[in-house]
Order: sequence, then structure tokens, then C-alpha cells
Amino acid sequence: MVVLHYTAMQSAKAAIARLCDPAVEVSAHYVISEQGIVTQLVAEDMRAWHAGAGAWGDVVDVNSHSIGIELANCSTPDALVPFPAPQMDALVGLLTGIFARWNIAPERVIGHSDMAPTRKCDPGPKFDWQRLARQGLSVWPKGTGQVGDFAQDAQRFGYRCEDSAAVLSAFRARFLPCKTGSLDAQDRAVMRELTDRWGCL
Repeated sequence: MVVLHYTAMQSAKAAIARLCDPAVEVSAHYVISEQGIVTQLVAEDMRAWHAGAGAWGDVVDVNSHSIGIELANCSTPDALVPFPAPQMDALVGLLTGIFARWNIAPERVIGHSDMAPTRKCDPGPKFDWQRLARQGLSVWPKGTGQVGDFAQDAQRFGYRCEDSAAVLSAFRARFLPCKTGSLDAQDRAVMRELTDRWGCL
């Protein structure tokens, strides 16, 4: 699978320096700057330390089963910054190549918050998941699902977390980015559609 992150640092240069510092014990396969410059730090067939604790579907060691892409972005949970067009263009090109090399399915491209919803919020609601889906590089619902059981469907889709509030937050940040309030029928219908179309369990 592919896991998308943002760096939460002031520049791509600073992020790369941190990711290359052995003392920090974090790494990623790629960093993409705001200007669209792609820097490879780890070979795709090698394990990088980008995911940490978490799981997606039946994968509990995400680092050993994924390619990690860091998008240079200075967002914080309280101050979100959009992802520039050159950066998104570069991401599309990079993912297209990764898909060809590794035969990755669109539903196997996830955000860091999907696999670790209690710890992480990236790439966040400013990220353009719809663009990736239009180009066959991720998934996006059509809004045609039947109302189902949100918690059960979330598990079937891939979320591996018992904290229902954290799962709802991660799900909405990705698929209903402007939505707030309590769990409702729209949430349940979208999750059911995702599960019916792309559920990994």
C-alpha cells in the first residue's frame, strides 16, 4: 500500500534533514516539496519508518508493507495549509509510477490518519483525495450507499481502531471534509458504500 503524510515542518529541506537523521529514527521513501520536487530517501523495496503504530485491514506492520510519501506542508491540527498544484501534480506522477511498478490497487492508497486515527491527522481535510480518485489513484464515494452500521462497516473498510470518535474524525477528514456534529445517516451511508465497493475484509 501507499501511505500519504504531511511533514508539519517549515520546509521540505528541513523535513529531509530530519528524515535523514539516524538519531530521530523516522524515514520515508519520498518527500515532495511545495514546488513539486520529488526527493527519494529510501528505495521502494526497502522498509522505511514512516507509519509507526497502527494498522489497515489485515496489515498490522504497515511499515513493512507500504511506501511512505511525505508532502512538505506546514499544517498543524489548528491551522491547515492547502497543497499547491505543482506538489499535487508531482504526487500524481509519482503514484502513477508506483502503481505500475507494484500493481497497487487504488483502495490501498491511504492517509496516515486512516491507519492511526488516534495519533495522526495527516494529510488532513485540505488534501484533494477527489483528484487522486478521478485519476484512478485512490477511491471516492458517489453517495449512493444504503445506511448501514458505521462501526462494523468501518472495520470492513479497513479501519482498525476501537475509538469510534477518532475513526469518525479520520473518515470525515478524508471523505466529508466540511462535516461536523454527531454521527448521522450520511456518515453511515458513505461508509457502507466504501465498504461495499472497496472493503478489504
